Amino acid sequence: MPPSTSSDLTLSVNGEKYTLTVDHRTTLLDALRERLDMTGTKKGCDQGQCGACTVLIDGRRSVACLQLAVAAEGREITTIEGVAEGERLHPVQQAFLDLDGFQCGYCTPGQICSAIAVIEEHAAGWPSAVTGDVRPEAGPPPLTPEEIRERMSGNLCRCGAYVSIVQAVARAAEESNKGAAA
Repeated sequence: MPPSTSSDLTLSVNGEKYTLTVDHRTTLLDALRERLDMTGTKKGCDQGQCGACTVLIDGRRSVACLQLAVAAEGREITTIEGVAEGERLHPVQQAFLDLDGFQCGYCTPGQICSAIAVIEEHAAGWPSAVTGDVRPEAGPPPLTPEEIRERMSGNLCRCGAYVSIVQAVARAAEESNKGAAA
C-alpha cells in the first residue's frame, strides 16, 4: 500500500481551532484561503517575494505561500482577520486608515501583519541591516524612516504608497510605546 499523501491536522487560526484533511503539499496560504475561507491574506507572487501573504505565526511574520500547512500545526496563526480586538481596530490598522497607508489595498493585509511584527521586533531590540549600533547594550535603535523601510522591505506595494506606509508604521509604533509606558 503506498503511503498517504494527505494528513488530518488542526490549525489554530485567530484563536479558533480548525481540523482539516490536507495534501502534504498544501501551503498555509492555500489552506487559509481555499479551505478556511480567510481571504484577507492575499496571493501575490506565490514565491515569497512580495509579502502579500504575510501572516503571523507565533507572533513572528511569515510568508504563508512558502509555509506548508502541515508545518503550521500546533502553532498560533494570526491573519489580518484576527488582528483587531472585536470592533476596535489594531493600532496599525487605524494608522493605515488615518494616514492613507494603502491605495488599492491588495498588499495592505500583508503590510499590516508585517508592521505589527516590525514594531514588536524593534521593541525587543532586534537590529536591522541599517542599524548603526548592533550591540545589545545600545538598546533599540531609533525607529527612523530608514529603519522602517528596511524592516518592511519584504512587503511590496505596487501602487507606491510607501511614504504613507512608513508614516503609519511610525505612528503605530508611537502608540504602542505610549501604551507600554502607561
